[in-house]
Amino acid sequence: GLKFCKMILSNPKFAEHGETLAMKGLTLNCLGKKEEAYEFVRKGLRNDVKSHVCWHVYGLLQRSDKKYDEAIKCYRNALKLDKDNLQILRDLSLLQIQMRDLEGYRETRYQLLQLRPTQRASWIGYAIAYHLLKDYDMALKLLEEFRKTQQIPPNKIDYEYSELILYQNQVMREADLFQESLEHIETYEKQICDKLIVEEIKGEVLLKLGRLKEAGQVYKELIERNAENWYYYEGLEKALQPSTLEERLQIYEDVNKRHPRAVSPRRLPLNFVSGEKFRELMDKFLRVNFSKGCPPLFTTLKSLYYNPEKVKFSIYLVLVKSLYLISNRLSKQNGEKEPPTTLLWVRYFLAQHFDKLGQCSLALDYINAAIASTPTLIELFYLKAKIYKHVGNLKEAAKWMDEAQSLDTADRFINSKCAKYMLRANMVKDAEEMCSKFTREGTSAMENLNEMQCMWFQTECAAAYQRLGKYGDALKKCHEVERHFFEITDDQFDFHTYCMRKMTLRAYVDLLRLEDVLRKHTFYFKAARSAIEIYLKLHDNPLTNESKEQEVNSENLSAKELKKMLSKQRRAQKKAKLEEERKHAERERQQKNQKKKRDEEEEETSGPREELVPEKLERVENPLEEAIKFLIPLKNLIGDNIDTHLLAFEIYFRKGKVLHSFIFALQTFNPSGQPILSNCISDHSNLPETVSKVLTQEMQKIFVNKNLESFNEEFLKHNATSIQHQLSGAKMMYFLDKSRQEKAIAIATRLDKNMRDKNTLTKVSEALLDGSFGSCHTQCEEYQATCHKLFPFTSAFMPATNEDDSSIASVNHTAINHDVLSNEI
Repeated sequence: GLKFCKMILSNPKFAEHGETLAMKGLTLNCLGKKEEAYEFVRKGLRNDVKSHVCWHVYGLLQRSDKKYDEAIKCYRNALKLDKDNLQILRDLSLLQIQMRDLEGYRETRYQLLQLRPTQRASWIGYAIAYHLLKDYDMALKLLEEFRKTQQIPPNKIDYEYSELILYQNQVMREADLFQESLEHIETYEKQICDKLIVEEIKGEVLLKLGRLKEAGQVYKELIERNAENWYYYEGLEKALQPSTLEERLQIYEDVNKRHPRAVSPRRLPLNFVSGEKFRELMDKFLRVNFSKGCPPLFTTLKSLYYNPEKVKFSIYLVLVKSLYLISNRLSKQNGEKEPPTTLLWVRYFLAQHFDKLGQCSLALDYINAAIASTPTLIELFYLKAKIYKHVGNLKEAAKWMDEAQSLDTADRFINSKCAKYMLRANMVKDAEEMCSKFTREGTSAMENLNEMQCMWFQTECAAAYQRLGKYGDALKKCHEVERHFFEITDDQFDFHTYCMRKMTLRAYVDLLRLEDVLRKHTFYFKAARSAIEIYLKLHDNPLTNESKEQEVNSENLSAKELKKMLSKQRRAQKKAKLEEERKHAERERQQKNQKKKRDEEEEETSGPREELVPEKLERVENPLEEAIKFLIPLKNLIGDNIDTHLLAFEIYFRKGKVLHSFIFALQTFNPSGQPILSNCISDHSNLPETVSKVLTQEMQKIFVNKNLESFNEEFLKHNATSIQHQLSGAKMMYFLDKSRQEKAIAIATRLDKNMRDKNTLTKVSEALLDGSFGSCHTQCEEYQATCHKLFPFTSAFMPATNEDDSSIASVNHTAINHDVLSNEI
């Protein structure tokens, strides 16, 4: 290409030929020479501004740099000069759907349909535009007109035609045209490849139309096909409409007779039965699964724990009285003796049961007994680690998860879990080494995990670095996650043409809808929250030059102390220099590998991205602006999450946008979000008059003419069993009246059997330490000691000198307290 460009441009008559210069720039861009490419394209455009080719090429260059808005402008300028150019129209339509300019996309697809009415993509693209704009009637007309042009014999099954029919039916159902949808699916049933989806559509539509008898028959056939699908049982119940509990149970008993090995018809009745019938069914269900040895049994039953009565009077009694206390004499109902493994799975289940109820000592007793009997079963060590995690001893949890993975080093799941537990315990290097067993050789585990977009690792890693105070490294991980989401959004570009060509229309529409809410994902939320919290800290306490700090600190030192400090500094500098050299070598090697990888890629690239350097990230000039970049997607997509508004308040309050921040604060106001209100009130007196007036009006709606003290008293009374709410109310009490410190601390540290959410006890401990209640060192120590008695395995409450001894004691504590169990019964 460059050779031919050179031949043309070497001719004196055409030395400044605009289109050739533009094409030379496009060719150079494909070779990665971006600066030269822009230079030639702009020069070509200046020489021939009336050429649609020059504008089109300039748009392609902008598109390769992800500057989609600029590229659209270039394409529009090109179309002014050549309005019927197919290639430019196609490129423009791709950018419009990528940017979700649906109105513009519809217009462009209409032009393409006029120019190429015989092409399939022209019709499909135009119909999809109307579908996305929710003009279902027009979309259905276009799809039907296109369907009529397809010469498919009635007895022939064609995949692409089948997908067209199913997409057409999806549009009908979204338009609430259920009768038309049913007639449509029955008419073309023989020509649809996916027979299962046909039956599911029939069942759904018949229910909507109220034709319950026919719907019931459809769902019965679906259950015959797959007796484990809970959705089918839900549909069958809606269709049969049982009026009594016996009739409802009969539905499941009938299925169970036909499918005795199926789990769902035995499990689902446990959701709605109670009393003696529940105990009978539960006893039968548990015995079968214990005899078989079913590790996921507790997971199957965990959803029942929302009902305390079922837990107290049924699960516990059936397990302990009927199964455990008769130990090895466990017998089946037909008189046969149980296999030895039954006792193992009973202990395993009981450990999970007591862990769920928060009785960690009993849970550890049972799991230790199980390990003593079968020390080679991975699930037992995995559960033991989980129990320690739930009681807050993350170091011990990581230790036991490491023990679990050592039993099977080829298992990637347990390897990943072990890495995650290590990150929770702030053991970043150990976690990286653990992951390196399954990452590509020749590259660091961190780099390879980033390439694989392994976001669970990166979000946990960011949180670990944040806890360790390594803000630069944490921000690097947060930005890497943000880049992954950008890449996922950008990757949809290739599917706009592919899906219409391959007729995967239902999947395509689902993809577009997913991309619209992509940043709702929990991985993005975790990364964004960490990044915002770090940027807020960096704004409040910017990182200063260490050498300047040391100069200030050395002024008041004696000669001996100064000499000692300088010696220590030299050692630290030498160590830091060696570490920097190692990092630099590692970075160069990574850059070399990345360059090699980019060179091997055949597709166009936008060149290397700016490298994420932790030192630069933690010393950013305007942290609040960086925080807002992470906040915007949260505001747009996760506005129903209280944390979004709390983060927004913190940012805008620091930016000086006082009214803006108060709006966010009031949006968060509900029982669980009360702590934020103290920040609002604390600066209320210093606000401008207009802002103060607006805030007063809004707060009156919440307080309903009550003063803050009485409102807070009602709040505490209304949430008397919640530790988190009591802590919030106690903080507010102390804030409003410093003389009530003792009462506020007593409320915050109150512990009784009725208190729930005990996993938040550490927050109370932190509040006593961070000055939320003023100086209260003695009360804090007493509270720590009380919590340690209640939760002896939680590291946050362990005395510093006894932490190791406690861990060792917990490991060796294997005896099961039968007296306690008997008393519970």
